[in-house]
Amino acid sequence: MIHSKLSAAVSAKENTSERQLQPVSADPAQAVLKTTRRDFLKTGGMLSLSSLMGTAALMTQSDDAHAAVEWAEHFQKNYRLMTDQEKAESRARLEKRYSSEYGKQVTVDTTDAQPGVLMGYALNIRKCIGCRRCVHACVAENNQSRGTKRAGEKIEWIQVLRMERGKFDAGKMNQGYPEGLGIQVGGNAYTPAGQILEGQYHYNPEKVPEDDANYMPIACMQCEKPPCVKVCPVRTTYREPDGVVVIDYNWCIGCRMCMGACPYWARRLNVTNPVLPKEEMNPVTHYLGNRPRMRGVVEKCHWCLQRSRHGRYPACVEVCPVGARKFGNLLDPESEVSLILARKNVFRLKADLNTFPKFFYFYD
Repeated sequence: MIHSKLSAAVSAKENTSERQLQPVSADPAQAVLKTTRRDFLKTGGMLSLSSLMGTAALMTQSDDAHAAVEWAEHFQKNYRLMTDQEKAESRARLEKRYSSEYGKQVTVDTTDAQPGVLMGYALNIRKCIGCRRCVHACVAENNQSRGTKRAGEKIEWIQVLRMERGKFDAGKMNQGYPEGLGIQVGGNAYTPAGQILEGQYHYNPEKVPEDDANYMPIACMQCEKPPCVKVCPVRTTYREPDGVVVIDYNWCIGCRMCMGACPYWARRLNVTNPVLPKEEMNPVTHYLGNRPRMRGVVEKCHWCLQRSRHGRYPACVEVCPVGARKFGNLLDPESEVSLILARKNVFRLKADLNTFPKFFYFYD
């Protein structure tokens, strides 16, 4: 009885094997196993997961703490999706790595947006003297790349446009070409008239302000309806509750779609490894702000979150020698920005695009 059952089992197994090896075609060259797409994806997915888990285990047990910390960063969630515990773990990893890398105690702040706060910025365009101190203060405060050897190594979030000051001359009314009736090009065509956004942003005068120039600083406008957020394929850039548009650097893939969508030229890509000398690195950082970036990620102004979320002015506001820059809470009717909006002549750059910037220009 036992022998007959064993024989039946062996026969059944052989029949099953023969059915599995049955060619899908009468052609011997096509005598292969028939595998479905579902089976292939299931097998490949399990193999990939096993490989990643095995590599992660090897890395975390390695003696190289720097490598283990960087490896853990690759597998962390998008910052918005992290729990409080995961945010604390990520913060600890970054502080450990940055402190070791730059040889100083580095802090990574994770302070969230404060309730009842909507940040706003105002700039007196008539007071600006084009000294560019705001540019240099921003670079120093926010750990921007300072390289000069290769293109793309030097990054500045603020651009100060220099525009020539001019006027229309009545004496040139009848000049131009062709002469006579039907002049196609007027005599004032090639003289400066303060054209908006047609100026220089790389200039080095002996003294400022120059007699024949006006200046217009530009940076991220922190739009209420940011086009950069709409086009991001991985949702690494988004608007915070206090109105600041931020970037989760660990999730940025460097596709530059946000750069193309931004109408204010406010975003920069780290095309090379950032050049940040250890002695110049600002150790007071924010996770979504001025912490050191890596190659291949986009960065931009965030109104100094490491400062503004603790009741301080952004660095550019503090350093302005003529007090042209103002910052405050748009929801507070007594804040500097709110009073300016109520009492001054105010305009927003490219308002026709319906981006609704929270960066306002005004003049007396």
